[in-house]
Formats: sequence, C-alpha cells, structure tokens
Amino acid sequence: MIKTFSLTDVGKKRKVNQDYVYTSEEPIGNLPNLFIVADGMGGHNAGDYASRFTTECVISEIEKSHEKNPIKLIRHAYETANEGILEEAKRLPDHVGMGTTLVVASIIDDYLYVANVGDSRLYLIDDDISQITRDHSLVEAMVRAGEIDRDEARVHPFKNKITRAVGGAEEIRVDFFDMKLKKGDVILMCTDGLTNMVDDEEIKMIVKGASDVADAAEKLIAAANSNGGTDNIGVVIVEPFAGDEDNEAEVEGS
Repeated sequence: MIKTFSLTDVGKKRKVNQDYVYTSEEPIGNLPNLFIVADGMGGHNAGDYASRFTTECVISEIEKSHEKNPIKLIRHAYETANEGILEEAKRLPDHVGMGTTLVVASIIDDYLYVANVGDSRLYLIDDDISQITRDHSLVEAMVRAGEIDRDEARVHPFKNKITRAVGGAEEIRVDFFDMKLKKGDVILMCTDGLTNMVDDEEIKMIVKGASDVADAAEKLIAAANSNGGTDNIGVVIVEPFAGDEDNEAEVEGS
C-alpha cells in the first residue's frame, strides 16, 4: 500500500509561493499513481502561475493519453506542457520569461519511473540517501567539471541559475530514470528551498526518524525554515510499501 504526503511553505523571505506539488495514489490515465513537484520562476505571479499551469497540463495530458509506455507518456506530457507555457507567455505580457522546474514520478509494480527538468530533486532513502535526479544548473555543471565541490555549490552565488526549465526553450530535454524499489524505501521529491537549507545527511535523519510521511514532510519544512527559509519549500514524501511489514507479521502470527 502506498502512503503519500505533500506540503509546500512560502518560507521566511518570500511573499509568493511559487512551488506546487501534487500526489495521487489512485490511477491517472494509464499510470497507477502520480507524483509531481514544480518550482516556478518569473516576476510578479508568473512563477506561481507557471508551476501550477504546468502541473495541471501534465495531469490533463496523462489522463487523456492512450499511451501505455510510461516514459513515452510522461515525455509527451512534458512536451505539451512546455508548448503550453510558451503559448501562455505570449498571451500574457506580464508572464514573458516564466518557467518551472518539474519532477514527475510514478510507481508501476515495484519500479519507480522518474522524469526531471531543472534543479528540483528526487531522492531515494533507505539506510542511505541517494539523489536519483541530476540538477540542470550552473553550479552542478561546475561540480561535474571539478571547479567547485558540493559544499561550495550549496552556498555559491549562482546556485539558483538553472540550465533547463519547462518554458525555457522551444524544445525541451527531459532526463529519465528508473529503478527497482524494495521494502523500506522512502521517496522524497523536493524543491531547492529544502536542499539549499538542509544537507542530505540531515534530510535522511529527519525522514528516518519521522513517525510517518506527514511527520517527515512537516519536519523537513520546519528544518528548512529553521536554517533560514530563504526560498519556498515544496516536499512530496512517498512510502511505496507502507504497512507491508505489518501485514507479513499478521500472516506469520495467525
């Protein structure tokens, strides 16, 4: 049984919340479940509009698609959302240049399928914490080139400069990942408002020490705000096999 919880917070410094999250444990079109995190960008309310519009567009495309292959299905939803954002920017003069990061995930049988554009992240947490997505950002490129290390990247003045976004170009490039899940795994999807404020090890400790998915999400946001809360914070927590251990124990004891 899948358990999920999602939460956003405006943080301590921003006036508008440009993060948008979505979870469905029930089927959306041909996907058995759907989880989304988006971090909008743009002046005025353009970032808020971009993250919400993109998420709603992705959901709508997945709902009506007949495609069975999850990667093709999600890719088409990204492409449609990208076209939609570019059209909206033309239609709404105040929203020119708006865009959003976008992480989309679905669990099919025991496999997790993930798509990513931008620097919002998906982590897999068990006894360790692993970042599954790769940031499309200037500082990530600098880390990979050996110019700076991870600690320097977290405080670099260009840490918010992303190199890919929905709405960033006519043609969108999407990264895809898939992996087999096991009992005890916890999936964390989040915006950089969390990861710029809380390091990976602390994130792992909070999630592992939480009583449930809601407690984990609330404590992660509290930690980000306690450490400065300089940006909006968006979090989705997914426990793919929640309760499975309890069910096994009942069977063994019956």
